[in-house]
Amino acid sequence: RADLYQGLVDTIAAGESCGDRIGKRIVLPRTFPGGDRDMQRRFLDAIAIVQRWGKPDYFITMTCNPYWEEITTELMPGQLPQDRPDLVVRVYKAKQRDLMDLLIKKKHFGEVAAYVHVTEFQKRGLPHEHILLIMKAGSKLKTPDDYDRVI
Repeated sequence: RADLYQGLVDTIAAGESCGDRIGKRIVLPRTFPGGDRDMQRRFLDAIAIVQRWGKPDYFITMTCNPYWEEITTELMPGQLPQDRPDLVVRVYKAKQRDLMDLLIKKKHFGEVAAYVHVTEFQKRGLPHEHILLIMKAGSKLKTPDDYDRVI
C-alpha cells in the first residue's frame, strides 16, 4: 500500500502530472472509519472469514423505518423524523443490537459459526444493515423443507 502512495509521490515529483491541482496530500490511517484503507481491511477480513468458515447460509437485510413508534413518540409537536437524525440512529442501533442478539446469542436460526455485518446509509440518510450468517454444520439448511420453515 505504501508503494502505491510512493508511486503517486514519484509521479508528481517527476512532473508527469499537474501536482499543483491536487492540493494537500493526506493519507488517512486505516483506522479511519469508512476510509479506503479501512474498507480494504474490512473486505479482506470478510474474505478471510468466508475462506475459514465457508459460504454464508443467510443474507439478512434490516432497514430503518423512520415511523417506528419508538421514534415518533419522542418527536416534539411539528417535528419530523428527518429533523432528529440522532434519535433515528439511536433507535435503529438499539434494534440492530436486539436483532444481532436474537440471531447470535439466542440462536434464532441455530448455532452461528461466524458472521459479517455492515451498516450503510441510504440516500435519504436512513441506516440499513446487511448481515451474513455462516451456520455451524448442525444448523445448516439442507432440504427445501428447511428453507420453507425459515421463509
